Amino acid sequence: MQKQFEGQVTIIGVAGRDEPSAMAAFVDDLAVGAFPHIADEDLQIWMQYDIRSQPSFVFIDGDGSFETVIGAMGESGLSSKITDLLAA
Repeated sequence: MQKQFEGQVTIIGVAGRDEPSAMAAFVDDLAVGAFPHIADEDLQIWMQYDIRSQPSFVFIDGDGSFETVIGAMGESGLSSKITDLLAA
């Protein structure tokens, strides 16, 4: 996904509700290390973007406005959403 939209969007993984070692193992197991990941250990990012569960996706516009989508989107759903937002 990061390569598909390179130069157009920035993708950052944000993990919470677990230990950093488990989060690192998750990144390795799913081979999603092509983009940066951060550990939101105090859940400040979760609270700021109204995230209540994983998986969730937050789409942040250049002006700071955002949309939070709770739940799985799958690769095609995520790609479609990003494409739609870029076209808007």
